[in-house]
Amino acid sequence: MRSPLESARLRRILLAFTVNRLGGWFGLVALLVLVFDHTHDALAVSALLLAWQALPAFVVPALVARVEASKRGGELSGLYLIEAVATAALAVLVWHFWLPGVLILAAIDGTAALAASALLRAELARAAREEAGALAAGAHVGEEQEARAQEAERKANAALNIAFSATFVVGPALGGLVVAGPGVATALFIDVGSFVLCAALLTDLHPHVEQAGVDSVRARLRAAWQYVGERVALRKLLLVYAVALAMFETAAPIEVAFAKETLHAGDRGLGLLFTCWGAGAVLGSLAFARLHRRPLALMLSAGTLAIGVADGGFALAPTLTVACGAAIVGGAGNGVELPALVSLVQQVAPSHMHGRLMGAVEALTAFAVAIGLALGGTLVALTSTRVAFAAVAAATAVVAAVLLSLGRRGGDLAVDDGDQQSETLDAQADRAAPSPLRVLAEDP
Repeated sequence: MRSPLESARLRRILLAFTVNRLGGWFGLVALLVLVFDHTHDALAVSALLLAWQALPAFVVPALVARVEASKRGGELSGLYLIEAVATAALAVLVWHFWLPGVLILAAIDGTAALAASALLRAELARAAREEAGALAAGAHVGEEQEARAQEAERKANAALNIAFSATFVVGPALGGLVVAGPGVATALFIDVGSFVLCAALLTDLHPHVEQAGVDSVRARLRAAWQYVGERVALRKLLLVYAVALAMFETAAPIEVAFAKETLHAGDRGLGLLFTCWGAGAVLGSLAFARLHRRPLALMLSAGTLAIGVADGGFALAPTLTVACGAAIVGGAGNGVELPALVSLVQQVAPSHMHGRLMGAVEALTAFAVAIGLALGGTLVALTSTRVAFAAVAAATAVVAAVLLSLGRRGGDLAVDDGDQQSETLDAQADRAAPSPLRVLAEDP
């Protein structure tokens, strides 16, 4: 089967995703510096992150459902243009700082960003299936053709994750250089440019799902929730992964104190840890791409376990060098577990559910950020960085074991009887007519 990069349509989607993620790092670094420099208050920075990632999680599923139900063109490009306008307004606030305004605009930007990311992932999967010869929605395909379509989805998700991991390595560094040099406003306007370019690249992508047009947004959300509720394996997967995400994010605030106070490595040491984690993510993404025939549940569990091993390494690391080695291991796990989860969800669900389910995964990530940041800060305050990392490592190892138990003997997610064939999934979803999902909170 040919590589996703051989398809002009898939290359354009991957380019838009990469440009958006790279520009997003410029925007994130700029906003963090803007808020802290004007307030000198860590709580204000936390409020920014909550407004930008956690609050949108309550809105994203409904927004994704509304966009999929629309028959007008340009909806995906419209979301990127909304981000561009919101970010341009944030750039204006560099000269007229007003924290409530920054938080409101950050929430608007974050809502559009999460919805666009979910829809773009669904479009990537649809394009990959079509390139493999299986129409995305409602196609009654044979077992061999469906297997080719699923393999194409996995390869496309792997390519997307490689792009995400690459931006993770260079994005923060470039964003920091621009903020330290030309300034915060320049970094924000670069972010605006990335959104405009994405909108231009995706003008012909139409995320409308034909089955969506017959129901209201509320009915579609209720139907998606019903769909997940009736499938025990999928529900367990999302709930357990939500716990895993919370554990991943719990380590984020611990790392800052760990690098600067425990290892006395300073800001450069912290930056080096982040860079090593990003480099590991690139390696993990490449490994996932090469191991695309391995059981997905096994890869999801292995990636989660690797992150737990990294946290355990941090707890024991006597020097920055050892900690950087642990960060590479954790990043590699990160580069494997995320595309494995996305591929699992897409494999179990019918194509016309992908957008809403990707919206759930994006929201899942956003909630995990909020929970993890609070939990990590609390652990450090009550214990120490090493004890906190040890606790997170143990919890993550348990979650990895539970994820593995969700797989079959061959390692893949044990789906309910009748959910194996895509035509059966489509038929069940059509009969359930009131169907879609939403809740719970990385990445690509």
